[in-house]
Order: sequence, then C-alpha cells, then structure tokens
Amino acid sequence: MRSRFAARPARLALAAVAAVALTATATATATATTDSRGSAARACGTKDLTFKLSSETQAGGYFLVTAKAKSGVTCYLKGVFPSASFGSAADTEVAPAEHAVSENVVLSGSTRAYAGINPKTTNNDYGKEFDRLHLSIAGDEANSLTLDLPETALVDRPVATNWHADPADAVPFSD
Repeated sequence: MRSRFAARPARLALAAVAAVALTATATATATATTDSRGSAARACGTKDLTFKLSSETQAGGYFLVTAKAKSGVTCYLKGVFPSASFGSAADTEVAPAEHAVSENVVLSGSTRAYAGINPKTTNNDYGKEFDRLHLSIAGDEANSLTLDLPETALVDRPVATNWHADPADAVPFSD
C-alpha cells in the first residue's frame, strides 16, 4: 500500500513539470514568427528600426509612419498600433483605430511596415498644436524617440492603425 501512495505524489509532480514544459513550449511557439527564408525572427524593439514620417491626404489627412529594420536585423512587428503621443499629456496619446490585431510584419532588408496616425478625429476647431511625435514600439516605451512632424498638427483625440505590410492598409479612417 505504501508504494501506491508514494506513486501518486510522484505522478502529480511529473504532471506539474509536464504542464510547465508545455506552457513554455506553447509560449515560445506563439511568439515565434518566421521570415521568408523560414528563419525564426524575434520581436522588434524601437532601437532595431529606423522610422520615416510623411504627411498623407487620404481620410482627411494623417501621418504615415514607415518602419524599416536596421542593417543586419531581422525582427517582426506585432500587428498592434505603435505607442505614440504628440506631447506628455494623456489626451495626446494615440488610441487604437482598429479593434482587432493584424498579422505580424517581418522586417529584414528592404521590407517595411506602415502605421497611420490621425492627429485629429473630432469635427471641431479645438485641439493643441504640436510639431513633434514621440514614438516607440508598443511595450518598448523606455526607448522612445522623437520625430519632427512634416507640418504642425492640430491634435484632438489622435488614433493610430496597427502595423501593416501594405501602406494602403494603414489609412486611419475615423468614425
């Protein structure tokens, strides 16, 4: 009888170790993305990328953020919106323009990712004027950088699209 009772705690311990191993494997599988060559890519950090900001006229006007991996870097951008603000006040932080997560975008070489930022989604004359954008990859806010806007922007309830592989998908249409 003693061996039956001793075996049960051992089975429970083995089951716990197996559950931890399966969770770690599932997490690694869920966060791994591959590039076109089948190589595993890691998530991009703000310092892994170079950014370009341009002014676009579609949808009433917005800023198109173009991200490109630095030389020798292969990484992916999660299909969520960038962390961005026009100033330090909470009302200048961008909110999501999309309600779902998009596909991850793997960056390497000349591949680019795009996000659109609409600085003003309200239909009034109110807002604050800014000439710079603070930007980082979501989750990497400690490494944010500041970009000069191509033109001064009136900001009121700004929104941003998720990162996309096609710039046409990064147009932030407002309701």
